[in-house]
Amino acid sequence: MKLTVGLAAVATLLAANGVSAVSEWGQCDGINYTGSKTCDSGLTCVYINDWYYQCQKGASNPTTTTTRTTTTTRTSTTTTKTSTTTAPAGTQKFKYFGVNESSAEFGNTKWPGVLGTDYTWPTTQSVDFFLGKGFNTFRIAFLMERLSPPANGLTGSFDSTYLQGLKTIASYVTSKGGYAVLDPHNFMRYNNGVISDQNAWTTWWKNLANQFKNDSKIIFDLQNEPHDIDATTVASMMQAAVNAIRSVGATQLILVEGTSWTGAWTWTSSGNANAFSSFTDPANNFAIEMHQYLDSDGSGTSATCVSSTIGVDRITDATNWLKQRGFKGFLGEIGAGSNDQCITAIKGALSLMQQPGSPWIGALWWAAGPWWGTYYQSIEPPSGPAIARILPEALQPFV
Repeated sequence: MKLTVGLAAVATLLAANGVSAVSEWGQCDGINYTGSKTCDSGLTCVYINDWYYQCQKGASNPTTTTTRTTTTTRTSTTTTKTSTTTAPAGTQKFKYFGVNESSAEFGNTKWPGVLGTDYTWPTTQSVDFFLGKGFNTFRIAFLMERLSPPANGLTGSFDSTYLQGLKTIASYVTSKGGYAVLDPHNFMRYNNGVISDQNAWTTWWKNLANQFKNDSKIIFDLQNEPHDIDATTVASMMQAAVNAIRSVGATQLILVEGTSWTGAWTWTSSGNANAFSSFTDPANNFAIEMHQYLDSDGSGTSATCVSSTIGVDRITDATNWLKQRGFKGFLGEIGAGSNDQCITAIKGALSLMQQPGSPWIGALWWAAGPWWGTYYQSIEPPSGPAIARILPEALQPFV
């Protein structure tokens, strides 16, 4: 995974080459921004947050005064800035907003594994905690080899005990009014090999959809983070799965992931943008799921964020692509450290995603789950490291 070029750097380069106007969806102002502040004809420079303004069509131009205190990289005084925004950041709320509940996929080399030793299921107490905070969506990771033992293969019968565990927690979520995202957390692998048998793959999805198709609050996430597989191959498998799910009468939302760990920041460079450009759904009820972490390599293994604008930088290209294609987007995983710079970066990304006309319909924090211990992104109640600051400062303002 590689870093993308920041929007501010791109704008600066364009300005240096005599390009004075910023095109639609480009950055046009913000703290530390040094590029052009003039939008193309017909566009308005819209305030997203203190670090990011964006050229947009159809924005009205009310005079809204916003006071901000500059950082140490600017003059250390308080300045007053007149912003041109149609609505405050965060006015288009997510339909789906919540957390990943990660635990049933633990011990992923041990099949079937021992419940309580190698893996466990999310707790109802965790679900209740987040529902009480206003969150409504829970992505429940599970392991395909536990649901479909390799001895039976993908087309064989499900393990009844593991299936019941999945049904129990998913049904608890939906009975409380929440949405349960079923997440086969296998990276497009099964039984130590890349999933390439499309007939077996679609049979597996038909069988799973039949188990859950009568619950309207179930969401099908086709596969977590495919990687090191050609984008066109992944898109073809995803298309086949959507068609298979619809063929058994399931109408719920389907989340489609791409290759290269379905990263938002690499959506174009990985080939996903081209491969998924003509994606369709007979029920017209799908969203493109992407993931984004804000550390240097985008892996979610460091609590240090690249910059306070990295959230916006890394999702802007993908946001533009979704708008251009008329697709809905779903940020299935986002994570960062509990520090000022990371919290600013998270808020910047979520603010951008909640602007009027945004294609993003949901976002989920990585991760809750009873076995995460001291992992810096753990938001498992009552005392996961991300509870103290990430929850109240970076997430709850966007509920």
